[in-house]
Amino acid sequence: MNPINDLARAALPTATRHPLAWVPTLYLAQGLPFYAVALVAGLMYKSMGVPNEQIARWTGLLGLAWVFKALWSPFLELARSKRGVVVCFQLAGGCALAAMALALQMSSWFALSIGLFAIVALASSTHDICADGIYIASLSERQQAAYAGWQGAFFNAAKFVSMGGLVMLAGYLEDRMGTRAAWATVFGLLGALMAALGLYHLWALPDTPGAARGKQGVDSVASTLLDVIRAFFAKPGIWLAILFIILFRAGEGQIQTIGPLFLRDARELGGLGLSTAQVGAVYGTAGTIAFLAGSIAGGYFTASLGLRRAMPFLIVAMNLPNLVFWYLSVAQPESLGVIAVGLGVEMFGYGFGFVGMILFIMQVVAPGPYQTAHYALGSGFMQLGFVLFKMVSGDIQGALGYRDFFLWVLVAALPVLVLSRFVWRYAPEAKLSAS
Repeated sequence: MNPINDLARAALPTATRHPLAWVPTLYLAQGLPFYAVALVAGLMYKSMGVPNEQIARWTGLLGLAWVFKALWSPFLELARSKRGVVVCFQLAGGCALAAMALALQMSSWFALSIGLFAIVALASSTHDICADGIYIASLSERQQAAYAGWQGAFFNAAKFVSMGGLVMLAGYLEDRMGTRAAWATVFGLLGALMAALGLYHLWALPDTPGAARGKQGVDSVASTLLDVIRAFFAKPGIWLAILFIILFRAGEGQIQTIGPLFLRDARELGGLGLSTAQVGAVYGTAGTIAFLAGSIAGGYFTASLGLRRAMPFLIVAMNLPNLVFWYLSVAQPESLGVIAVGLGVEMFGYGFGFVGMILFIMQVVAPGPYQTAHYALGSGFMQLGFVLFKMVSGDIQGALGYRDFFLWVLVAALPVLVLSRFVWRYAPEAKLSAS
């Protein structure tokens, strides 16, 4: 019995749904488990009294699922139904999130929760591959462009739901029913939401068959994967490009991990002493809106100037606003409005600059006969840079304290700024000039 195929057959044959019936919900379902692991987990552990270095180390390790997903992505073509794969992994992720409600009541809750988050991460990263595959296979190029805005908007809406909704709810419930019960309720609701989306997509998603079948298909896919990897590492200047990609996220990986924990930590420990609900409010509302605005502005800026000329400005824009955290650690303002404005500036710069890395992978690293696969490999190295610096950020912050740590984050951005002068040597110049 194959549960993926059984689920695919269980869906009644229907006419193809309008893209708006499934594109927004598909990318909401892609974003919810990602942000649960990347952001919500850290704030839960902070509320439960876990030290910063352990939070950074373990949540960083969980991010490896998105680093290596390109290695098993070709084998998903062996499934008879991409819709069945998507639904299965949405339900699996939902069950793991709901099980967190029980795990948090156990004496070994920390180990159990890490195990469940690992299941969520693997399910989510694998789900992403087939979700993107359905989007590409089911829509024409014109439709892909037309609905790309919905795709990005609802992936980021998941951040708003997670940080602006669920984290605020957790903070509200912490004061009324205790920390463990509050977070158990939140993850129970999140699991139920994922399960509901999975059942809805059993009806709503278009079905796209896999390309390979049987043992011969496995051998063929494995051979193609080896070809893809060989071609990737044979690109001129690829190791310099990989180093650039990894270092690009040096500051971001640390600030996005420690920043929310700094906001939560007590003032006598150098933090701002905000409640869980307040952190959810400033990050999930003002922060998310500023990030989206920065992303849009960064795209237009880069299109007008050209990637090569824009890149130094994008690196500075992504890292210089981190001075906001140093200012907050020194001034320790009590006004939530001042803190929200500061974080808005930081998140705008983050969104503005991050565009540079997406375009660098797309225009410099990916071009060639395996463009899609090489984009996935480049994205994996991008995530690896985030994970590596995320994992060590807690230890560095513990050794330096918050003030000096935020200065260190600025220093960590200098190598990639220097490297940006040399990384274009083998770049396809035709794709890098402004049109």
